[in-house]
Amino acid sequence: ANTKIKRKRLCRFCEGRDYFVDFRDDKKLVRFLTEQGKIIPRRTSGNCKKHQKQLVTAIKRARHLAILPFVSDIPR
Repeated sequence: ANTKIKRKRLCRFCEGRDYFVDFRDDKKLVRFLTEQGKIIPRRTSGNCKKHQKQLVTAIKRARHLAILPFVSDIPR
């Protein structure tokens, strides 16, 4: 029997000492974006509900302040 044990992903913000998601920290926020600029969903990133909501708000604020791009510059 080939059974794969799927471990539950831990929230990066809960386990670390940086408990609050800051919209000015663009290097941390880029990790939760795809190449196209889409926000990675909670089931993929493994964040808890509270921190995923903070993350989405921070990314949207950073986009409005031109810290992060809305869409990446990859030509098709």
